[in-house]
Amino acid sequence: MPGFAVIDFETTGLFPGGHDRVIEVAVVHLDPDGRITGEWDTLVNPGRDLGPQRIHRIRASDVLEAPTFAQIAPRLVELLSGRVVVAHNASFDTRFLFAELERAGYSGWFTLESLCTMQLARDFLPGAGRSLEDCCAAFDIELDGAHRASVDARATAQLLDAYILHNPMWDGWTARLERAASEWPPMPAIAVAWHPRGTEHADPKTFLERITVKLPEHAGPGEHLDYLALLDRCLLDRNLTAHEATALVALAESLGISRDTCQALHRQYFDDLTAIAWVDGVLTVDEMADLLAVARLLSLPSAAVTRALQEPAAPLAVPDRLGFRLEPGDLVVLTGEMTRSRDDWQLELTRRGFVPWAAVTKRVKLLVAADPDSLSGKARKAREYDITVVGEQHLRKMLDA
Repeated sequence: MPGFAVIDFETTGLFPGGHDRVIEVAVVHLDPDGRITGEWDTLVNPGRDLGPQRIHRIRASDVLEAPTFAQIAPRLVELLSGRVVVAHNASFDTRFLFAELERAGYSGWFTLESLCTMQLARDFLPGAGRSLEDCCAAFDIELDGAHRASVDARATAQLLDAYILHNPMWDGWTARLERAASEWPPMPAIAVAWHPRGTEHADPKTFLERITVKLPEHAGPGEHLDYLALLDRCLLDRNLTAHEATALVALAESLGISRDTCQALHRQYFDDLTAIAWVDGVLTVDEMADLLAVARLLSLPSAAVTRALQEPAAPLAVPDRLGFRLEPGDLVVLTGEMTRSRDDWQLELTRRGFVPWAAVTKRVKLLVAADPDSLSGKARKAREYDITVVGEQHLRKMLDA
């Protein structure tokens, strides 16, 4: 008998039969005696926004390069086949498992033998509480970093081991292992690497390294202006998302701008910001923080920052550009679960003279996203229409300004 397979899913929400999807999967194998024999986990690209990110703390940029559920399903079926599937609140996880496997075109299992460590707590830990944290605390099992699939799955596996150790004669162990022993039909598979959370992605701060070194280059002032205009939009909220970094790389490559020229343009952009900050002869704490943030995002040398923070001997030339501005009557669309309610934001936007809008069209001026790298349909459409996308925090700064 192979043993047990503990699973844990992080999801966009609570409803597997509707719009909600799995965004992280973890599997832990245990032998029939409760010893851990293997662990696997991966992020999953759901092709939609990530729901309440404050709970699972997964960003859209984390899943951009992750496989879809359909791509990981063959390996997942292999890991679960012939084992008792265990979860804490197994009803939740198995419903998502069924829904996702069905979407992936797999409906070949005959039976699913499962155990729920939350339900077992009623018999094995009476009065201890039903949450994973409560049950783990009863056995002094560490649960550091809850709502991360690998952490929750390992803690659940250790909890199962404790149940087996303290109740070895319970006949449910052997009965379920025997019923689960039959193999599930395999899924045809093309090998796809799993993508655990924490795997290094392309860092937005080092996007410059992705731009080709060209010698000679054929870009002129017009192409340079196009690049600076996009850079200004991308850094509007002093955050460089994975989508924005990719857009800058793609534009530099398409315009024939070399990495060395991009470095020079970054310095020019930074010098422009420095001139604007010093225009009144005073550099405030907020302005210093702003310059430091931009220098970090553009990987500028510390010497450039040091010079920018020193009062110039003569007034600096202020660039003749306004950048992005919201004007009264502009349409603004909101997407994602924000810290402030959607109704509150819409009321404030209306009070300030802007027009909250439900759908992304070419007339929309700004999309405000809970996560600026959002994979929602609204965010994808905004990028397609070249509409500026910012985070909720920057909307507040824009309105205050």
